Formats: sequence, C-alpha cells, structure tokens
Amino acid sequence: MKFEHLGAQPRIHPTAVIAPTAVISGDVEIGPGCQVLHGAVITSEGGVITLGENVIVMENALIRATSTNPVHIGDHVLVGPMASISGAVVEDEVFLATGTRVFNGARIGARSEVRINAVVHLRTSLPAESTVPIAWVAVGNPVQILSPDRHEEIWAAQHELDFPGYVFGLDRETPDLMVQLTERYGQSLARHQDDARVD
Repeated sequence: MKFEHLGAQPRIHPTAVIAPTAVISGDVEIGPGCQVLHGAVITSEGGVITLGENVIVMENALIRATSTNPVHIGDHVLVGPMASISGAVVEDEVFLATGTRVFNGARIGARSEVRINAVVHLRTSLPAESTVPIAWVAVGNPVQILSPDRHEEIWAAQHELDFPGYVFGLDRETPDLMVQLTERYGQSLARHQDDARVD
C-alpha cells in the first residue's frame, strides 16, 4: 500500500518488489532490486527516506524518518524481521538482524553487523566493519559497545545523548514530560489523517 503524505508520494523503482501488505508512506525513494516484505512499514514523517540498490526489508520491519533526521540506507543492506530504524544512516553492505533497533541520528558504517535484538543508540556512530553482539548496546561517539548487564555505563552515555531533548525538544526534567511528549508527538502524527492512498 502506498500513501501520499504531506504532499509527497513514494517513488519506487520498477524492479523493486513491494509486498501487498507493506506500507510505504510519503517522501520515500526505493531503488532498483529492493524487496520490501509483508507487514513492513516505511514512513516519512517529514524527512526523506532513500533505499539504495538491492536492499531487503523483511517482515514487520519499521523504517521512519523525521523532519530532523532523514533515513538513508545504502546498497546491499538487509533489514531483518521486526527491526526498527528511526532517522539514521546505514551505509552499504550492512546486516541488521531480527529485532535490532537503530535510533535517531545514528550512523552505521559499511559492512557492519548489528545482531539479534542489539541496539545502536541515539546519535551513535558505528565505524565500518563493526559488530554489535546479540542484545548488546552501541552507544555514543566515540562508540562504546556494551553488554546489557552494564546498565549503569549504558545509562551514563545515553543520558548525555539526551533522547527527549534531541528527538522531542523537551527537557528530561520537565515535570509532566510524558504529557507534553505525547500531546506534541500526537499532533505531529495526526497529520496522517489527510494521507491519500495512491495505489
């Protein structure tokens, strides 16, 4: 299913194959030889999404751009089932395994592997040919790659990256943070009420 969002329609190369239950919304460009499987969602929330050549987006994966952070996925990238990419750059020949999470402002270098349920956090830069082990967390720039049992170290680096400030423009110390966050984000997402199906 393809949708126009904020006046922009998806641009899909004729050799790309999009499953009938995938959703492609807004300012999205999908290159030659790409495969987007059932249940995948590729949605531009005010920023451009580009997929290079021969990118595979597997079942139920989510790729989302924002007005602050577009998404670029290079050539020969595999985005595994239930993976999530939000506002990030993924260079060529990267493997993102099942359930990986890549957050806003992150950059994953060429020929890297992010393994099952691993995380590349907000504004983290992963050099080329890096590996993030199963369920580990890559955080910061310069990057630290930490096992999930090292929560205090992960939180120390993550706190400095300021997720609510960077993504939502809100101070973490705001007393009603979740009230303001959900109201502001909800207003932004409500722009989908005017989307028009184009296929």
